[in-house]
Amino acid sequence: MLGTYIENVRKCVPLVHNITNYVTVNDVANVLLACGGSPIMSDEPEDVAEITAICGGLNINIGTLNKRSIESMFTAGKKANALNHRVLLDPVGAGASTLRTDTALKLMKEVKFDVIRGNISEIKTLARGSGTTKGVDADVADAVTEENLEDAVRFAKRFAEKSGSVAAITGAIDLVADSERCYVIRNGRPEMGKITGTGCQLSGMMTAFLVANPDHMLEAAAAAVCTMGLAGEIGFSRMQEGDGNSTYRNRIIDAIYNMDKDTLDKGANYEVR
Repeated sequence: MLGTYIENVRKCVPLVHNITNYVTVNDVANVLLACGGSPIMSDEPEDVAEITAICGGLNINIGTLNKRSIESMFTAGKKANALNHRVLLDPVGAGASTLRTDTALKLMKEVKFDVIRGNISEIKTLARGSGTTKGVDADVADAVTEENLEDAVRFAKRFAEKSGSVAAITGAIDLVADSERCYVIRNGRPEMGKITGTGCQLSGMMTAFLVANPDHMLEAAAAAVCTMGLAGEIGFSRMQEGDGNSTYRNRIIDAIYNMDKDTLDKGANYEVR
């Protein structure tokens, strides 16, 4: 059951280095603390190799790229690989600009990622080498639905096999796949899309799950996705009259803070295909 994987995070207290989105950096740190991990943020080229060396995992998020942070991503990624640390790529907005797309593709060539986590449009862009997204959101034409689910599962498995990484594709229906198995996850609330950065938060938390469960990359990634989605459900159930998306963000973080093995085991809504 997936609850074991969050239990291991709380026992391990993994230190995660985040080179992440300036828009969401504070929330990423708070979600990591809420799930039982420990965050550290650094994107200075002279700093990142040393910071990565003391961590167990590296979360690379391309949401707010600049020349300095791009250099740092390659330096930290190669250092993490040399130390056999867990590494995750969040290709935010791949397909929205040439810089984002080219940076993500070059990172995939030069850094070994345990997981690549993004929305369906971002992952399709990486699979094709080009594409389009709606800013940093998935194009509605790409959405995973019950009608195209079998095709989407096959795509996720093929991408995982080709990239050598677990593919974590998040949306209304989440897919977490290696080349042979795919977790189809139906936790979450549509209102989560009204909060900036739930995906960025998930990437930071997922990296902690990977560090704490190094022999079970697929299951750890699926457990992180279920944790975030279930927290969205729990947080929404506690909304009061007059609450809005700011309160909802906090309630999601609180739900992750209070998540335990039994809650996740009972609330995780998934099947394996």
